[in-house]
Amino acid sequence: MTVRVLIADDQELVRTGLRMILNAQPDIEVVGEASDGAEAVALARDIRPDVCLMDIRMPRLDGLQATRELAGPDVRDPIPVVVITTFDLDEYVYAALRGGARGFLLKNAGPTLLAEAVHAAARGDALIDPNVTVRLIEAFAGSDRTTPAQPTVPLTDREEDVLAAVARGLGNTEIGRELHISLSTVKTHIASIMTKIDARNRVELAIWAHERRR
Repeated sequence: MTVRVLIADDQELVRTGLRMILNAQPDIEVVGEASDGAEAVALARDIRPDVCLMDIRMPRLDGLQATRELAGPDVRDPIPVVVITTFDLDEYVYAALRGGARGFLLKNAGPTLLAEAVHAAARGDALIDPNVTVRLIEAFAGSDRTTPAQPTVPLTDREEDVLAAVARGLGNTEIGRELHISLSTVKTHIASIMTKIDARNRVELAIWAHERRR
């Protein structure tokens, strides 16, 4: 099935580059472009893409507010959003995730990770740039936090392996390659771990893993 994507970015050159990368994928098609957040929200509601790629800093309506309007917790029929930006500030990452984003990528992530994030969002999964994940963990390590809650059910040995890989910032494909398991098996393990420790995304998984080792 072809994943239909809407690109929202105020820079035409960036939109052109993203469109070329995504349209080069055999199962991804760019079906619309917007140059600001308000246009992105209106167009997304009209054409209902499978995934929106959303920049943060845009005129009229920024990408974080646009994400909340399309994918926030109060939206009845949310549209998957992947935030892609040059700014990896903590407040942007957390605001994007709280706003309902299913992914957070830096614009230098590369074509492979970009395509993987689009597919993950379309499937209902989430992908956060590994560099962002690792940096957030390092920042979190210096803060004073309470002992993490124990999982409702003990993790299996294989789940422990997957969790350790997530904490290192590896994506699903890299985890599967390293542990010699299929992509679907990786996703199954991650979903199980998230349920057991009540985590909402990969960053929370990685933070929980780090805190448990302290």
